[in-house]
Amino acid sequence: MPPPPPPPLLLLPLLLLLASVSTVNAAAVGACNGQVAYCSRSYSNVTQVVSHDAPFVGPDVWDNQNVTVAAQLALGVRFLQLQTHNDSKSVLSVCHSSCDLVNAGSLASFLASIKAWLTAAGNEREVLTLLIANGDFSAPGLFAAAFVAAGLDAYAFRPGSAKLALAAWPTFQALIDSGKRLVVFMDYKADLAVVPYLIPEFTYFFETPYDVTSTTALAGCAIDRPAGGSAAGAMYLINHFLDYEVVPGLDIPDVANAPTTNSAASIMAQVQKCLSLGYGRYPKGILLDWIDVGEAFAVERALNGV
Repeated sequence: MPPPPPPPLLLLPLLLLLASVSTVNAAAVGACNGQVAYCSRSYSNVTQVVSHDAPFVGPDVWDNQNVTVAAQLALGVRFLQLQTHNDSKSVLSVCHSSCDLVNAGSLASFLASIKAWLTAAGNEREVLTLLIANGDFSAPGLFAAAFVAAGLDAYAFRPGSAKLALAAWPTFQALIDSGKRLVVFMDYKADLAVVPYLIPEFTYFFETPYDVTSTTALAGCAIDRPAGGSAAGAMYLINHFLDYEVVPGLDIPDVANAPTTNSAASIMAQVQKCLSLGYGRYPKGILLDWIDVGEAFAVERALNGV
């Protein structure tokens, strides 16, 4: 069933106030990702804040986040996006654009930290999503080796070879009951016949444009990837982060405008645009830089009605 229209912008202050009192309690009895309401909902039918370039943390101009991945998870992020490249020793690593620019360590090490969080006491009812940007178009077997090395492959959801319809995605409760509490998408080179838990992103999603440098473009909702993609039967991700053009061809994350970019009004303007284009549902994911800034989590709760 399509979602109801999103709240008018004039009502947002009241709705966000109501959402803000709905605190996330991951240890709540019977809750799924901190909310009892999510347990009976299909994975495809819950909107989530997504930390864009989650592992790239710090004050440098190429960083995208202020706080560590552990701190992001503590804030309530349950959907992490990251980039991978091969380092100078051909080790598959978590790197920003190039391992010569920013190298956050091996993918296996990053995944080990994810497993530690997923299996920690109090997190037994948490479902986590990873979206991997395969920057060097590496073979899926290299990713599988990293998941196995981290001991994380056993927790990864396997959708099967036939494409799942939107309504056929398991509920959060079903994912928890099955022990498959990690959902992994990869943009390029994913092949379920080779690695049954690396889910091809663009089989299930479309994305809005990224690396935009104007607030006008930020509020758009055209389908950017996959080329020629359709909204029919697809989840979608809105890339709601703003870059600053230093010189033509060189953009950096726009941290100065993060409070405005991550405001409820800005996020909701893009959601409203998406619905006006007839997509028929809220975005599955809202990708943001500086995840600790702004009102994203209150928007997430408001869109999910909790």
